[in-house]
Amino acid sequence: MPGLIGVILTLTMVLFTAVAIVREAERGNLELLINTPVRSIELMIGKIIPYVLIGLVQVSIILALGMLLFGVPVRGALYQVYLAALLFIAANLTLGLVISTAAKTQFQAMQMTFFIFLPSILLSGFMFPFAGMPKAAQYFSELLPLTHFIRMIRGIMLRGASLGDMPGEVVALILFAGITLALAVSRFSKTLD
Repeated sequence: MPGLIGVILTLTMVLFTAVAIVREAERGNLELLINTPVRSIELMIGKIIPYVLIGLVQVSIILALGMLLFGVPVRGALYQVYLAALLFIAANLTLGLVISTAAKTQFQAMQMTFFIFLPSILLSGFMFPFAGMPKAAQYFSELLPLTHFIRMIRGIMLRGASLGDMPGEVVALILFAGITLALAVSRFSKTLD
């Protein structure tokens, strides 16, 4: 159940962001925004803020259903779950921004999203035990945000840990979000100027 939160957020957040921005570029709305005095970074952050709220609503629905229907415990503090989800949502949204700068059509954006989604599910420890994977797969999976989120959410919900107990996972998600946001902003300004 905790891992399912990550899987659903990965699919929806990356897909929503990538497709929405490509759709605006196809319709010509993005060129209108570029002509305003708003900088690229401000435009990108403004585009992802509504999706942060959507992601937090999704987390709330999944948590409520998990607790009511399946009796899944939340041994840690609920605000820790939301903080972990917020970091993960930010990482996924910035990944969606990177995809939107590479895709020319909405269909390409969807294909690229699934290209990210499938390895995330298979290599994050959601479907298969992480320790049982070959070393090369383990090293690659450390680059995926879902791997770190699953460790965090399982720690908080099932063991009662806090984010302070998992600094490596927190730093990994912050670094991922920062690097992908910087990459998206640099690619965005190059492709649409």
